[in-house]
Amino acid sequence: MINADIMTAIITPFGDDGTINFDALERLTNHCIETGSKGFVIGGTTGETPTLSHDEKIELYTRFAKIVDGRGTIIAGTGSNNTRQTTEFTAEVSQIPGIDYALVVVPYYNKPNQRGMVAHFTTVAAQSAVPIIMYNIPGRTGVTMTTDTIVALSSNPNIAGVKQCGSMADLEYLVQNVAQGFNVYTGEDAQALFAKTVGANGVISVASHIYGNEMREMYDDLAAGNVDAAGKLMRDLTPKMAALFMYPSPSPVKAVLNANGYGVGDCRLPILSLNDEEEAKLAAALGVAQLSDIPFDKARV
Repeated sequence: MINADIMTAIITPFGDDGTINFDALERLTNHCIETGSKGFVIGGTTGETPTLSHDEKIELYTRFAKIVDGRGTIIAGTGSNNTRQTTEFTAEVSQIPGIDYALVVVPYYNKPNQRGMVAHFTTVAAQSAVPIIMYNIPGRTGVTMTTDTIVALSSNPNIAGVKQCGSMADLEYLVQNVAQGFNVYTGEDAQALFAKTVGANGVISVASHIYGNEMREMYDDLAAGNVDAAGKLMRDLTPKMAALFMYPSPSPVKAVLNANGYGVGDCRLPILSLNDEEEAKLAAALGVAQLSDIPFDKARV
């Protein structure tokens, strides 16, 4: 089992010249660890991976593993809608020291059936030197991997888990029925508390960039049996988590980070960074006058 309850799906910082800003990435990584993250997805949707070249991804994953330096689990995004390309790239990434797992998304756009999905993941897993984590996100892929398909694949020794973006009922079903030792994470921030209460590993989170302290406190309260305190924290967090997706992600998170001095830069097209009006609306939704008023640094809490 993966020993990480809060995993941050970390953004990719860019400099003024549009290249990856590794200094900003290191500072942000340290911040996430200090505020409660036990692991990371690097090169996921939040990391704007579709806009990264092959060479950028390899450099990003290699240098990120050195930044983390064993302080947390690392899952690197390797999936696409091309099985051969995904297999080759996953095999390549799996050789990078410090990468623990590969995140492989359900093939998008092609819309394979369930048999095709089983064949896809089985093929990729067979060539990877690290276990793979499946990523089921119908809202982005346009196709749903059923819970029964996930359960069937959970017996594959080189498929270690799933990042599931779906209903609470589906999450419950997976926890109840997957093979022993198979890792189940919700990819929905708003399900963070629910996931833990029904026996999932935890959450792969976007909000933990900003609200890591509160999320860590919530999980610690739950572990200590302080259910009322954990519930209150979750109720306070839920509208803020929703606000971080009121514009195309990761533009809201990057706006907050930039306003607080992290220098993570703009988004890459086709995602636009927030304009002044959008930033003001985001601040209001997060309950502050301006984005720089959010006290998310460990030293400021």
